[in-house]
Amino acid sequence: MDKAQELEWSEAQKIVISVDLVAAAKRQLRFLAAVDRNRCLYDGPVLDRAIYRYKTFWLPLLAKHAKSSVVEGPLVVPLDCEWIWHCHRLNPVQYKADCEEFYGQILDNQNVVSLIQGTSKEKTVEIWRQLYPEEPYELDFSSLPSENCFEKLSLTGENIKYDLVSAVKRQSTFCYQVLRPSMTDDLFLEEAVGRYKGFLHLIKRNMDRSMRRFCVPTYDIDLIWHSHQLEPISYCKDLVEAIGKILEHDDTDSDRTKGKKLDVGFSGTTKQWEKTFGWRYWKAGAMHRGNAPSPVTLTPWSSIDMGKVAIFSGEHMKELQLSQAKVVEVHLEIVRIRNLPDEHKGSLFVVFTKSHPDSFLTTSRKLGILSESGEKQVAAFECEPTGELVFTLMSHSPRNLPISRPYKTMGTTSISLHGLLESHSELSVQKWFELTPNSDTVDSKPISLYIAISFTVPGLAQHVLRMVQSRPFSAKTCFPLPGRVQQLRCWTRVVDNSGNDIITVQMRNSEKGEARKREVIGVIGWSGETCVLAEFVGTGWTLMDSQWFLHLEKKSNQDGHTIELKGNRPVKLFSGRKLEYEPKHCDGQKNENKFMTVVGFSTENPYGKAVALLNLKSGLLKVSADWFVLPGIVLGFLLSHVLRNEGYSSVIANGESFKEMVGHNEKAHEDNSESLMLHNPASEKEAVVAENGSEVAPNKGGGCGGSCGSGCGNNTVLSGGCGGCGSGCGGGCGNFIKSSGCGGCGAGCANGVASGGGCGGCGNGGGCGGCGGGGGCGGGRYHNG
Repeated sequence: MDKAQELEWSEAQKIVISVDLVAAAKRQLRFLAAVDRNRCLYDGPVLDRAIYRYKTFWLPLLAKHAKSSVVEGPLVVPLDCEWIWHCHRLNPVQYKADCEEFYGQILDNQNVVSLIQGTSKEKTVEIWRQLYPEEPYELDFSSLPSENCFEKLSLTGENIKYDLVSAVKRQSTFCYQVLRPSMTDDLFLEEAVGRYKGFLHLIKRNMDRSMRRFCVPTYDIDLIWHSHQLEPISYCKDLVEAIGKILEHDDTDSDRTKGKKLDVGFSGTTKQWEKTFGWRYWKAGAMHRGNAPSPVTLTPWSSIDMGKVAIFSGEHMKELQLSQAKVVEVHLEIVRIRNLPDEHKGSLFVVFTKSHPDSFLTTSRKLGILSESGEKQVAAFECEPTGELVFTLMSHSPRNLPISRPYKTMGTTSISLHGLLESHSELSVQKWFELTPNSDTVDSKPISLYIAISFTVPGLAQHVLRMVQSRPFSAKTCFPLPGRVQQLRCWTRVVDNSGNDIITVQMRNSEKGEARKREVIGVIGWSGETCVLAEFVGTGWTLMDSQWFLHLEKKSNQDGHTIELKGNRPVKLFSGRKLEYEPKHCDGQKNENKFMTVVGFSTENPYGKAVALLNLKSGLLKVSADWFVLPGIVLGFLLSHVLRNEGYSSVIANGESFKEMVGHNEKAHEDNSESLMLHNPASEKEAVVAENGSEVAPNKGGGCGGSCGSGCGNNTVLSGGCGGCGSGCGGGCGNFIKSSGCGGCGAGCANGVASGGGCGGCGNGGGCGGCGGGGGCGGGRYHNG
């Protein structure tokens, strides 16, 4: 950032906002989460009813309250009415016009609070009943109005012309984009407020120069922008003072095709921002994260479904002594290079990796330099906030030069992730880093790289475990298990990503009197403590002292789940990768039958939240909820054992029940008790499994063709981009793709496609349109409403 850029940024920060936008953003996120737990408000009869109630009851009540307080204390708005009010206010020009036409003034939210804030609602309910005796204060979402009622609703209420149904649908996609951990952090939100002021400053500059540029915000800026608009009177006053007009927020444009309005707008905003302020526009935790995953059920969970809830003591969980890794999202860009030798010939690029590869960043990756290539390339990835990022500057000599080595190492540098995050003073760093030259390179001035890096506040990472089949004990075994289990001929080790043994799991027959019982036992770590984890009873297995029961009889289920685990919490298993684990890459639909997603249901997540992912072929287990670690291990072991002879895909097959499979495997166990783990190596070798479940992480570039047949993979090589995804890149084109890449991706292009064209054609999604004369909320690849 040079002096002129510093002055521009300083000028932008002088914009006065009369609202505490950090607090307002947090309130908005809590409200959006509450609405997302009641998704019937997004569409259908409940939405129609909510719009009717908003027009007919809430707005007139709010107008009365604006003239003279109708209650002592704050007025509490019902959830359904607030949702429609929320969407209406996000078109501030239209909202102002509607309020002034029907009520003579802007209806503000002063002395009005949300129902979710827990403020006493008795006074509001009392006045509501007096004014509207036949209309309940809170809408019963499970009770839908009849068709005749719809006809009546359409003829009543104020004749507001704004299409509230379409506005709601656009904002429902926005919920998914901002409901993520990075958005709730105070430091992240404080920086977002500063970036929002910078965004307004750019629009003011464009207006002063009579430039009609379609400005497109990132999601951190847009969250703050929305929060400001939800305070109608303050927003109008602040914007008139800051830029001379009320900035329109038009979110009706949703076409993200490369070269279209949103794509061009974001690319132009990025270039103008970085030229004006010197700061990178792209920011970790603030970019578009693809389309929302498909729900596993359209029917919300009800507490009635739980029945008697068992209480899980968690004693065994403590004994597992699992370490809890942390993870950060990182955006990385190599901006410029200086002191390059005059005699240098060839193209330059940077290879980066972790000094000690972790569970997330396991391989080296390649990144171009903006000043050299003229193409913006941003690497988006996750890693543990430890160790160092090591950067190596490489030179690729032209093919016509007669040299033995086409690639030359020109120097290295490193960035301490711990050092970056330790101060916690800011979430981005960009500066010159001096390279340590190669031993055979001597220059008067060392080469330096200008590196820009942004990151999110560290959060807890999911547990990643593997089930590894080991050979039977022999007389030469150096470290036998306790005598109680030495007679067993085979066992399965569960290890973490560092190779540490978490628990050893075994299947055995136990004799109790004349009864013969099947059990799963576990030996926790190397402490030698042995416990019974599961017992076979009737048609299924009881887990952990009967706290869970796993039904093994296959049933036909309306929501598509294959297995149900009853007990501590409602848990269902679905075939394939679902919800948070839904694939977003070109190879997303390959080999889905080897995965099962464990989905938990609760009051906070009535439509389900993915708590674990099982790879039935490789034995890989990912668990995002601590309470499910031990049940997940037992479940993964049981399913692998049950399907030993049937093949991993038979868990989804229609022809045979799980009870029958158990019967087959009981006999198989007697005949061949040395093969307990399905499809795992028959030796102590441990399979290496990529993030997407394949045995080798792909590293391809180019050639996606018209339907991404060859797959772009996780680590698309930047120098080749994704070639031309044509019209259908499925779920996305990898974790980082250069700006000339994925021409026409269908549903979203993964984590970090660059802006200068980038993955421009990612279709589907809301998208936030233009801002009247100069500003604009535009979704493009990066923003959605």
